[in-house]
Amino acid sequence: MQSISGSGLPNSHQALLKNQHLLSGRLALLGVASAHLLPELSVSGLAMSEHAGVFRAIEHHESWQACFGYDDLALADNRYDSVVVFLPKARAELEMRLALARSLAVENARLILVGEKKEGIAGAIKQLKAVAPQASKVDSARHCQVWCAEAIESAPGFRVQDWLGWSRIECSGVSIDVAGLPGIFSQDGLDNGTRMLLETFSEQPIRADRLLDFACGSGVIGAWIEAWQAARETPVASIDGVDVQSQAVICARETYRRNNVAGTIFASDGLAGIDGLWPAIISNPPFHTGVKTDTSMTEQFLQDVKRHLQPGGELRLVANSFLPYDALIKRHIGRVERLREDGRFTVYRAFRGQ
Repeated sequence: MQSISGSGLPNSHQALLKNQHLLSGRLALLGVASAHLLPELSVSGLAMSEHAGVFRAIEHHESWQACFGYDDLALADNRYDSVVVFLPKARAELEMRLALARSLAVENARLILVGEKKEGIAGAIKQLKAVAPQASKVDSARHCQVWCAEAIESAPGFRVQDWLGWSRIECSGVSIDVAGLPGIFSQDGLDNGTRMLLETFSEQPIRADRLLDFACGSGVIGAWIEAWQAARETPVASIDGVDVQSQAVICARETYRRNNVAGTIFASDGLAGIDGLWPAIISNPPFHTGVKTDTSMTEQFLQDVKRHLQPGGELRLVANSFLPYDALIKRHIGRVERLREDGRFTVYRAFRGQ
């Protein structure tokens, strides 16, 4: 077996390996961040990830049941003797993940919570003890804490729809209903970057019958554009969306359904798994991994986007002004212009050459 110290796994996964004596019977892992964990374990079972790329990697491990997010049909009630919950980035999501864990557990199952100290494991214990008062810390390893609760009370019947919330947002006189789940960007309202991007659509509309919204989140951009077009009785575009996160895909599909938006929502880690050409691609791409600035996803997107953009097609995106996107867009797409900026955000537009 590969050594834990040299595995390159996330700290939480290494901490679990150090304590895998706690795992027995049928095993469920919730929130897997690296498929490389699976062959290191001496038992197998179900592995759920909300990340589309990690899910695809898990699928290659034949002895494991791969699940994508909280609405996967393979998440059957009351089957697992040991359930491991990896601490999610958003504290609000932990409550939902613990509810899923209890629905998967058989009576008297063991629940294990693992998380990094810098990600807030200490503060998460209150949430754990709300559903498993008997939980106790069993180890501190790899800058993580490992907590264990014996004989947890199962609670079958988990439905992600029960965790959906709705908010109404307005921009440039157009309002839409937006679905939200714990851990979703913009769940608490329309962020300023997206608002600026939407305002440029009302000022300088994109002339295309099909669009792709990259990193679509909860589907705000696509739903708003269709509503704006319908309100002005202009031809309504079909707007597809793609996102890497299960909750985003769930919310975007619900947002599209509520607002009668034409378009398909894809789950994919970037554009690598997407086929097709679009006359316009739009985005408010993420630039954080946890608490760190990380533009690698957008850089990869800009490298890949040209083969999905029709000749003469438009790319329009918004980003924090301090990020070095001018040169990247020019290198991969073509001449770039700044449609709007306010010191904090900038909306860029570029057209693919013929």
